[in-house]
Amino acid sequence: MNLNQLIFGKKAIITKVNGQLLSLKLYEMGMLPGELVELSNVAPFGDPIAINLSESKVCLRMQDAKCIEIKLVD
Repeated sequence: MNLNQLIFGKKAIITKVNGQLLSLKLYEMGMLPGELVELSNVAPFGDPIAINLSESKVCLRMQDAKCIEIKLVD
């Protein structure tokens, strides 16, 4: 499952970030494998989305969110 498929009310753990240049940028923002994420907001037309990550909020384009693999947490 990818981050762009996460729905409100569900939490997930990042398992992998694909794309060499993108992964470096996301790692610098704190999007590391093992981090807990939760969907916070979605823009009116569906792009971008806001993700709660640790104690911060990160906004991502849907194209970038597709490159982040996640695993749902029960």
